[in-house]
Amino acid sequence: MQSTVTAARRALGSGTVANVTSTLVLLAAGVRDCRSALAPLNAVSHWLWKDKAIHQQDVSWRYSASGYCIHHAASIFWALLYERWATRGGKASGAQVLGRAAAVTTVAYTVDLYGTPERFTPGFERRLRPASLLLVYGAFGLGLALHTMLRDTR
Repeated sequence: MQSTVTAARRALGSGTVANVTSTLVLLAAGVRDCRSALAPLNAVSHWLWKDKAIHQQDVSWRYSASGYCIHHAASIFWALLYERWATRGGKASGAQVLGRAAAVTTVAYTVDLYGTPERFTPGFERRLRPASLLLVYGAFGLGLALHTMLRDTR
């Protein structure tokens, strides 16, 4: 039980860092791929607002805020898987931390884009190029690893 509580507490931190790093790349990719920083983030809110969200280009409480919140919650969900794995055993080396983050990110990418019903996919895959998707998920994985490395140095 203690390891689950510890993992959940850590997932709040690592999921938040992974969310921020991936959101920054998501915004930059939006500018490049669809001429709107917020369009990919708005698309995430298709969970709530269906296809209308996919086509929103501008900032909006309805689409942008809900898209950010959904993306943040999903980041914490995947971070929980990462932290459950990370809390097993002792302190990991830098290579182990990066490897675990890469493995969890690969699972997240595969499940999000190929194993999830369209209604519950991230949504931003419908606005971004495949190369941009890899950058977004890569930033997510680096955020997980960065949080762990910073936490472990304290």
